[in-house]
Amino acid sequence: MLRETNRHFKFDWTTIILFLLLVSFGYLNILSASHSGSSVNYFNLSQPYGKQLVFIFFTFGLIIILLSIDTKFYERFSSIIYIISILSLIGLFIFGKNVNGATSWYGIGGLTIQPSEFAKTGTALAVAKHISDLNTDIKNLKDQIQTFIIILIPALLIILQNDTGSTLVYVAFFFVLYREGLPQIYLTLGIIAIVIAVSSLKFGSVVASIIIIITITVYYFLNKKRPPILQSIFILIICIGLSFIVNFFYKSVIPPHQKDRMNLWLRLEKDPIKLERMKKTFAYNLNESEKAISSGGVTGKGFMEGTRTTGKFVPEQHTDYIFSTVGEEWGFLGSAFVVITFVLLLLRILHLAELQKSQFSRVYGYGVAGIIFMHFLINIGMVMGLIPTIGIPLPLFSYGGSGLWAFTILLFIFVKLDSNRINEW
Repeated sequence: MLRETNRHFKFDWTTIILFLLLVSFGYLNILSASHSGSSVNYFNLSQPYGKQLVFIFFTFGLIIILLSIDTKFYERFSSIIYIISILSLIGLFIFGKNVNGATSWYGIGGLTIQPSEFAKTGTALAVAKHISDLNTDIKNLKDQIQTFIIILIPALLIILQNDTGSTLVYVAFFFVLYREGLPQIYLTLGIIAIVIAVSSLKFGSVVASIIIIITITVYYFLNKKRPPILQSIFILIICIGLSFIVNFFYKSVIPPHQKDRMNLWLRLEKDPIKLERMKKTFAYNLNESEKAISSGGVTGKGFMEGTRTTGKFVPEQHTDYIFSTVGEEWGFLGSAFVVITFVLLLLRILHLAELQKSQFSRVYGYGVAGIIFMHFLINIGMVMGLIPTIGIPLPLFSYGGSGLWAFTILLFIFVKLDSNRINEW
C-alpha cells in the first residue's frame, strides 16, 4: 500500500533540488551583501540575513502544507484564490503602506507583505482554470477577451500602485496563451507596437511617422497578394496615431523618475550637464552594480571578500541588485552557475508541463515558467544595464519574505500537480 502511494505521488526531485540550490546560494549572497563587521550572528533579526533565515525556515513549513493539500483543491478553488488576490490588491488603496513611492505593501507589525507577488499565482491558477474549461476555445475572440480581462485586472491594479516592474511580469501569460493556440496576429501586433513606441521616443513622432509610411507603402507594392487599399490606409493611420499617443503619454503621463530612466536607457538626453546629473542619481545603482560585476573577473574575489559589496557601494544590494554580489564575489563562473541553474529550472518546468495529461496542469506549468522567466530576464537585464532600471527581485534569490514565499507557492503548487500526473486521464 505504501509503495502504491509513493508511485501515485512522486515529487519531481530535480525541480526541488534546483529550488534548494537557488535559495541556498541566494542566502549566501544576501548574507555577504548585508552583513557588517567581522563577526556574523545568523539569528540577528535586525539584519536582512537574519530575517531571511527565518523566512527560509517558514518556507519549508509552507512547502509541507502545499504538498499535503489535495491536488484537486487548486483547480476547484482557483477562482476563489484569484478573487482573494484581487481583493488584496484593492485593499492596498485603503490600507497600503507606501515604500519608495509604491503603495504595494501591507504593514503588519514589523513585517511587510506585498500582495502583488502572491497575485501572480492567483492569476496563473485562474488563467489555467479558464482555458481548461470545456466551453473555452482560445481561438475564439470572446474567450480571448475573457482571458485578457483575467490577466489585465491585477496588472492594472498593480500599475496604479506605481509598481511597473510587477506589472510587466504579466506579459508572461501571453507565452502561455500562444502554447494553447492564440493566433499569431497578436504577437505580430505586439512586436510592431514595441518597434513604433521605441522609434517614436528615440526619433520623435514625425520621423517615426515617415518611417511607418515608407514601410507600409513598400510592403503594399511588393506584396503580390495586396490587401485592400482602405485596409492599408486604416493600418497606416493606426500606426501613426500610436506613435503620437506614445509620445504624449511619455511627456504628460509617465512619472518623472521613470521618464529619466527611459532617457538614460535610450540616450535621449542631449544636455551633457543634465545627463551627468541623471547618471549620478537615477543611474547610480546601475553604475555601481556594473563596476561590482566587472571587478569580479573569472573566479571572483571570494565569499565576503568583495570590496564594493562590503563597502556598501550598491545601495540595497541584497534586494534587486543581488546579482551584482554574485558577479563580484563569485566572478563569471558563479554568475554562469546562477544563470544555468535558472535555465535548467525553467526547462525542467516546461518539460514537466508537456508531460501533463490535464490541460489545467499544463497551462499552470507554463504560467509558472513564464512568470519566473520574466523576473529572471528583467532582473538580470536591469543589473547589467541591458534594460531600464525596474524594481523587481530575482526569484528565490533576492531578499524578502513575500517574494520567497510567493515563488515557493507558485512553484510547489505545480510540483504537487505534477506528482498526481499518473492519476490524470
